[in-house]
Amino acid sequence: MREKSAICIAGGGSTFTPGIVLMLVENQDRFPISKITLYDNNAERQDKLAEACAIMLKEKAPEIEFNWTTDPETAFTGIDFVMAHIRVGLYAMRELDEKIPLKYGVVGQETCGPGGMAYGMRSIGPVIEILDYMEKYSPNAWMLNYSNPAAIVAEATRRLRPGHRIINICDMPVGLETNMCSIIKDETGRELTRNDMEIRYYGLNHFGWWTQIQDKEGNDLMPILKKHISEMGYANNSPEFQHRDPSWVETYTKAKDVYALDPETVPNTYLKYYLYPDFVVEHSDPNYTRANEVMDGREKTVFGQAKAIVENGTSKGNEFAVGVHASFIVDLACALKFNTHERMLLIVPNEGAIENFDPTAMVEIPCLVGSNGPEPLKIGDIPTFQRGLMTEQVCVEKLVVEAWIEHSYQKMWQAITLSKTVPSGKVAKQILDELIEANKDFWPELK
Repeated sequence: MREKSAICIAGGGSTFTPGIVLMLVENQDRFPISKITLYDNNAERQDKLAEACAIMLKEKAPEIEFNWTTDPETAFTGIDFVMAHIRVGLYAMRELDEKIPLKYGVVGQETCGPGGMAYGMRSIGPVIEILDYMEKYSPNAWMLNYSNPAAIVAEATRRLRPGHRIINICDMPVGLETNMCSIIKDETGRELTRNDMEIRYYGLNHFGWWTQIQDKEGNDLMPILKKHISEMGYANNSPEFQHRDPSWVETYTKAKDVYALDPETVPNTYLKYYLYPDFVVEHSDPNYTRANEVMDGREKTVFGQAKAIVENGTSKGNEFAVGVHASFIVDLACALKFNTHERMLLIVPNEGAIENFDPTAMVEIPCLVGSNGPEPLKIGDIPTFQRGLMTEQVCVEKLVVEAWIEHSYQKMWQAITLSKTVPSGKVAKQILDELIEANKDFWPELK
């Protein structure tokens, strides 16, 4: 009988929370749960989802103790894992992150370019705060952080809390690997899951490349994927893809042009924002961005489902969806709890894994995960093209963190200017000044 774990979900008011709770319930055979506690500083928002989750848990897993709170001591005492996915400023601030840069003809995106930096400046303090709460009240717990923008948050935790029990993760490669399985099914009729594939990958968060994808028998899957991606990007016939929002359909399709720049690898879709920023701006609606899609889509859907569950007193007929990232979190928690040495893509200090790259950079690479945490696998040298792009981007991330630590206007201006998405220092300053005004309730005062 496997030992049960007590979980705190930080960001209890997130639209992803019900899916994570449901995933934990559905995976109790491999990851048994004794207690789930939701924590958020927005009580009203959390209450709406927590009440629905309480009903769902009573029906599906009444043996699990479930509660929710805004009190840190209550939330973080006696737990084994913190699963953190906070959004500081909610979608209202994401909307500004996207729309302010677009006013100046610059990519407006949640984690890339000036919008991602703005979000990072809001996120650093609260993520550090959650880590400190965990270590104060449950010092042996692990924090599994998938709060965006993951690259900036990871660099901040490396600088400010080195060696602490936090692992920064992202579901984007997992989602793309699931998508690859759909492509393989389209092209060959063969059904695989991402766990049937062995991969080699390197990069930064939302900024990487697959160099090897094969099945468990060692058969090379790259030729099938490369041919498909060169013609259609990541578009495929799966129901999941067919029901994606228009912005995601465009992103997946544009991957064919990203792939064309280096046909030796298979790219992460987010590279389009850096390699084709002019295309992105031309195809963006400055009055209706991805944030609006989410607010009109997932936000309304999840809170509508929660309301219906509470009103009906049952979750039957209103099942929450389980997201890709939820399963990845359970995989990681199992590896840490039960020392499985599972191979996973994580964001970790480079420390020589990529030999010809900054050893202090937070890179996204395969790791073996056991009870002592992640053990990064060796990548070796990487090509000049990728190294050049990654060097520029990692310097942007480091400058943002330095700007937050030092309250430095100069370094934040430098960070935005250095971004491949921004054409000049003049434009960078215009965007920065407007972002400062929009974020005055969230950022440290820059001097």
